[in-house]
This record gives sequence, structure tokens and C-alpha cells, in this order.
Amino acid sequence: MSKYVLVTGGAGYIGSHTVVALVENGYTPIILDDFRNANRIVLDGLTKILGFLPEIIEVDVCDDKALRAIFQKYSFEGIIHFAAYKAVGESVQNPLKYYQNNLSGLINILNKMLEFGIKNLVFSSSCTVYGEPKELKEVSEDSPKNLPSSPYGYTKWIGEQIMEDTFLAHPELCLINLRYFNPVGAHKSSFIGEFPLGKPSNLLPFVTQTAVGKQDFLTVFGNDYPTRDGTCIRDYIHVMDLAKAHIKSLYKLINNEDKSYYDTFNIGTGKGTSVLELIKCFENVTENKLNFKIGDRREGDVAECFADVSKANKILNWKSELSIKDSLLSSWNWEKNINNEKLQ
Repeated sequence: MSKYVLVTGGAGYIGSHTVVALVENGYTPIILDDFRNANRIVLDGLTKILGFLPEIIEVDVCDDKALRAIFQKYSFEGIIHFAAYKAVGESVQNPLKYYQNNLSGLINILNKMLEFGIKNLVFSSSCTVYGEPKELKEVSEDSPKNLPSSPYGYTKWIGEQIMEDTFLAHPELCLINLRYFNPVGAHKSSFIGEFPLGKPSNLLPFVTQTAVGKQDFLTVFGNDYPTRDGTCIRDYIHVMDLAKAHIKSLYKLINNEDKSYYDTFNIGTGKGTSVLELIKCFENVTENKLNFKIGDRREGDVAECFADVSKANKILNWKSELSIKDSLLSSWNWEKNINNEKLQ
């Protein structure tokens, strides 16, 4: 009997890698994606890696009627909800787009779970819920949730509150929030990876595109932060380690003996890397000299934040295994692969 798992945003960066991990662990993922924030090149990549293309349903997660039809067709063991806009800078410029899409999609999923008796949901949250850490830069799940510095962060902050309130009203549910830190890297095959539409908003795709010549130069947003080299420090986690965290979370929910569960976990490496450190490491690993310049601070960025992951280590039996060097090299191989395909 197939173990169906609905993966909203399953054609996106993290979603596609999680689809691979799901198949490798015996699940049957059903991908829901409208491709507003994903590239169809991922479909070829998934087919090459898996030997087949999982079922893809091309609808908007906010479309109530279309979502109901999917729940009528399948009996899901669980849902992993990725579908959301995710660019911090864009969210500052266009907040209503983020509030409408990110919150409506989650509410629609939860309503359908209640309507059709689906219990298990893993929600894609973010370390942005911590805002600017007031004291320790290493944040645990018990650290204060300061006011986020961007509308994107608020959608995750409010999303977690929606999850908690829904659980309190419906304790028969089993829900997990995963607070991602900074996903990087690509699948070892180089067939799938991060494929930003238009100009990259995340650091590493901009680094690789600069190295391959797609971008003229890389801008480092600020070098006057109160950090060891003046640039922002983040916890960069390999996307395949992140994908495996979803598998562990899903397993925890499905096999939960209490039949009622709610919890939140940080998913990172527990180590912080500055922007300049990442650039230097990339140059060393790939033997490429990057053309970069120092620019002004970017609105919405915090100075330093990295994860205390001891809770996920203990309860989910999960820990990151791949290094920042693994992430940088796999991203570079992915960039070269897609660049070569476009030239052929």
C-alpha cells in the first residue's frame, strides 16, 4: 500500500530535494506546485535521479476547490508544507503579496486536514522568527521570538502561531514546525539544486552565478556589523541534511504513540559562517576568484544568528552531516551543470 505524502512547493529548492529523500525512504510523494516560484528544469532532474517522475499537480495551494479535489483523491499519511514566497528583501517591498500567499496557503492546508481527517503536518518555518537575537547569537527553540525584521519573517512567526492555536483547538493533530536556518548546496548528482527565477536573492546562488559569469559582481551587503569581520553571520545547512530532517519529522509524527503531538525544532549545523568566510571558502574549494564589492546594509538583515540543534539531535535523532565545503562544492557543480546544459 502506497504511503502518500503531499509535498506543497515540491518542485522548489528544498521541496525537490525532500521529494528525493521521501522516495528513498519508501514514501510516495505527491507534488503540489504552481511553478510561480520554481523552474520546470527540476522535473528532468528528479526523473534522472529517481528513474521516474513523481505525480505533479499544478495548482495554487490557496485554491480551495482544487485542494479539496486532491484530498478527495488521496489518503495522505502526512503533509510537508513548503509552498511560500521566501525572499526577505522582496517581502519588505511587497508585504501584502507575502501575507496573502504564505498565510492563506497554510490555513487552507489545515482546513483540509480537519475536513478529511489527515493528522500529520510538517510546516516549513524559519529562523527569521527569532528576529535580532538580543543576547546569545546561538538560539534555541526556547529563545525569545523577537519581532521579525521583515514581512517574510512575520509570515513564519504568525504561521507558527496558527499551527499552535489550531493544535490547541484540535489536539488530535500531530504538528511539527521546522525552523530552517540557511539552506545551501545541491544534490550530489548535480541534477537538482537551487534555481532562482531572475536575480538571486540568496547568497550562494549569487556567488556561483558570479563565478560562472552570469553576474558581473557580487555585492556584500554591509561590512560594519558587530561581527568578527563586519559581515553577517549565518548558519548554512546543506539542503540534503535539511531534507533528511523532514523525513525524521514525518517518521516522528506517524509513529507517535500519543496520537497527539506538537513541537518545534531548529534545523541547522550549530555553526556560524560569515559572508566573507563563505566567499573565501568558495574561492579555495573551487579555485575561482570572485569579483565582489562591499555595499550598504540590506533592510531586514540581522547581524548574526546560528542554531542550537541539540533538541533535534535528541528528539528527532537527526543531525547535520555535510560540511560548508560540501555545500559550496555541490552548489558549484550544480551551477556548472545547468550552465553547460543551456549552452548545448
